Amino acid sequence: MLIIFYLLLMLRVGRCTDDQNLVTVTVGQDVTLTCARQTSLYQETLFWIRLVSGNLPEVLGTTFNFDYDDVKKTPRFTAKQEPGSFLLNISTTKLSDTGVYYCIKVNQLDMKFVKGTFLRIKGPEPDITAIIQVPPSDPVRPGDSVTLQCSVLSDSENKTCPGAHSVYWFRAGSDESHPSVIYAHGNSGDECEKSLEARSPQKCVYNFSKNVSSSDAGTYYCAVATCGEILFGNGTKLDIQAVNMWDLQTANTVLFLLCAALAISLIVIAFLIHTIKKKSCGCFNVAVALQTDGATASGDLQSQQRDENSLVYSAPTFTKRKTGKAERRNVKTAEGETVYTDVRTFVIH
Repeated sequence: MLIIFYLLLMLRVGRCTDDQNLVTVTVGQDVTLTCARQTSLYQETLFWIRLVSGNLPEVLGTTFNFDYDDVKKTPRFTAKQEPGSFLLNISTTKLSDTGVYYCIKVNQLDMKFVKGTFLRIKGPEPDITAIIQVPPSDPVRPGDSVTLQCSVLSDSENKTCPGAHSVYWFRAGSDESHPSVIYAHGNSGDECEKSLEARSPQKCVYNFSKNVSSSDAGTYYCAVATCGEILFGNGTKLDIQAVNMWDLQTANTVLFLLCAALAISLIVIAFLIHTIKKKSCGCFNVAVALQTDGATASGDLQSQQRDENSLVYSAPTFTKRKTGKAERRNVKTAEGETVYTDVRTFVIH
């Protein structure tokens, strides 16, 4: 029977006779939900059920359409009849009692939603006054270590929730994906600074560090869970600057060209120095040669002049002798001979 009931409930057969209304109470108070009951000869059954997000439907109380004195009681829930109504009483409400409550009338396989009520349990006001997130000041590149900071300011005098608050980090990707929890801080309270002034707000600073990659881009939110609520900060958008391969290639090309220009300049300078040295040596050798040739020519000229100024004077002396027959035969030979008896040389300066 319950299996069929749950299937019919999930298929939402029938219709709601009354518009769904909203009831808000403070945590710890009692609340009573009312559903109209009409007496009939037909055997019909009334149910109070509760739907809480993430849980299966929960039956809290049942009764008949005719007068019935039975009272169904479970811890904090009481279901009973009163004239023309079917009541559900919740005592000492908790934050977990928040949900949708339906009054359903079932007649064999026919199910009708008589009334629906959204019950909201309001907890104490959080003592958090501000949640401040500070974005990184420097550009972020892949491989860098990034520290995100979240400062939680609270009013220590008006603390209404017992225990310490919990801090979580959420990330919403750049592709507009749903936020996901990436880190949760403990409740040690070591991150909080105690203010010396009584009326000064208490400041708790929470840091989240990570070595980022290109896939870590997105918006990071600091969330504080306290008093049954979750309070979010303004968020920190983290942009990861990708390395531009074109710029890197351009930088390498420019560096290569500079090195090549430097090398060519050194080669040209070395060549010029060698050329200048070679020309200097050539000029020196020419000068020495010219000096040497000049000295030699001058010496020859002086020698020639000395030779020209030197005159040789000689005085021939002839001796006449008697000749015999043999001597006469050699006259012709002797006629061509000249004998110098004295040679004198005069040098004219």
